[in-house]
Amino acid sequence: MSGQLHNLIFLCLGLVFSVSLLVIVAQKVKIAYPVFLVLAGLAVSFVPIVPAIHIDPELVFVVILPPILFDAANNMSLKALWKWRRIISVMALGFVLFTATAVAFVSYWLIPGFTLSQGFLLGAIISPPDAAAAVSVLRYTRLPKSVVSILEGESLLNDATSLTLFQFALAAITTHNFVWFEAVTGFVIVVISGIGIGLAFGLLSYIIYKWLPTNANVDVAFSIVLPYLMYLSAEAVHSSGVLAVVSGGLFTAYQAHFIFSHQSRLKAAALWSSVVFILNAVIFFLIGLQLPEITESIKSIPVLTAFNYALIITLVVIIVRIISGFTSSAFTRFISRYITVAQSNPGWRNPIIIGWVGMRGVVSLASAASIPLLLPNGQPFPDRNLFLFITFVVIIVTLVGQGLSLPWVIRKVKPEAFPNAKSDDQQRLEIELELYHVAFDKLTSGYALDIQHNSLLEYRAQFLKHKLQLLKEANSDDGTRARAVHLIGHFQQIMMEVTEQERKKLHSFRKRADYDDDVIRAIEHRLDLEEEQLQEDSDDL
Repeated sequence: MSGQLHNLIFLCLGLVFSVSLLVIVAQKVKIAYPVFLVLAGLAVSFVPIVPAIHIDPELVFVVILPPILFDAANNMSLKALWKWRRIISVMALGFVLFTATAVAFVSYWLIPGFTLSQGFLLGAIISPPDAAAAVSVLRYTRLPKSVVSILEGESLLNDATSLTLFQFALAAITTHNFVWFEAVTGFVIVVISGIGIGLAFGLLSYIIYKWLPTNANVDVAFSIVLPYLMYLSAEAVHSSGVLAVVSGGLFTAYQAHFIFSHQSRLKAAALWSSVVFILNAVIFFLIGLQLPEITESIKSIPVLTAFNYALIITLVVIIVRIISGFTSSAFTRFISRYITVAQSNPGWRNPIIIGWVGMRGVVSLASAASIPLLLPNGQPFPDRNLFLFITFVVIIVTLVGQGLSLPWVIRKVKPEAFPNAKSDDQQRLEIELELYHVAFDKLTSGYALDIQHNSLLEYRAQFLKHKLQLLKEANSDDGTRARAVHLIGHFQQIMMEVTEQERKKLHSFRKRADYDDDVIRAIEHRLDLEEEQLQEDSDDL
């Protein structure tokens, strides 16, 4: 192994280990780990012995972005995306264009020598909230499910708008030729083709999973390759890789319950959760480490002057998003008189929260870093380093400032769940009630004779009977509810203790030479599934 490769592997392993420790600290101090890791990266960047680390745009767009988008699409509710399709579309398209336009004119007025085309390029870079940042921070907050669905849906789609706008703005600067009609037509083509490519790969994966003799390991391996195939294929034909991954991910997520075995779903969920966590954690830490390189690159103007420009533009970005939230709310109330909308009166609380969740992330930084060094005529790209510096400041202020203040804003504003929406607990209880009812009917009506001659089936029938009765009581509004919830909770607590005792006994077999580890691992997996089921049932109460 060459020394360079050895050092690279050592650096990667050390980076993953370091951010894992920092995430543990973040959990201890109860700060969303993306915010904490950025702060840690900033702090470490001041250490003299830490080498300068550069984030390669290709690393972000080609290696990191596809799996993060694919995982987010797999976890996104297709029903929620369709229900809130209007507001999500307005946010993913309208908010980005509005923000980019505001940034363009403010920067044109604010920064000497800045052209309007440069302003639109800067606006395209910093206009979209980052998908990884939004999803990661939202997991540490308590928001109504409808608001989370809207924000997650927006974060999936806004990158496509901003990256397309970025390409057009960059072309306008480098070629001095920009036609609005061609830009709009090109945008529509990019959107349609991107979605089409994603759905085509989704259909291909469905055929492979459904009709070929795959197993759990093959299913998981192909799921890792799939987002890269979608992204690279779309980018190869100058389409939207982001929309390809999102549309393909949504399609495969919907089909997963029909084409995957339980083993495939369990393995895929475990692997994707870990992979995306590592990618997110590393990239947030690396964002903070960019401070010395980006600061040193500012030479044409004083750093303090550039910092003032960046703060003003950051303020514009925040204010524009809040204004957009209230404008969307007012428009929704108006248009609800003429068409059916998911929520005719959004109120003022939820728009404030939606307006405040505007954290920028690594996609913006990678976009700024992908600006070419030279124009086609050989001249340096105008103010390229200033683009990087302003983008970096916007990311730090929005991610750290808004990320840290979001829990406080939520407590003060108290966002409202939309009326007539069932809670997750109520939905789970009703579904479980129906499933236990079906299972009990099937067992007792279809296998009555077998139950009489099989003690295990008899036990299972009795278990289903009593569990069904308790679930019915837990779903009622009379005085039996509290008793049923107590009995179910008591059962789960005792069974978890029993399972733990089984686990301790299982560990003793590891010391015995005549019992193989693979057999022990299989039984341990069964105990893990049982314990996970008990834990999920406990969380529902």
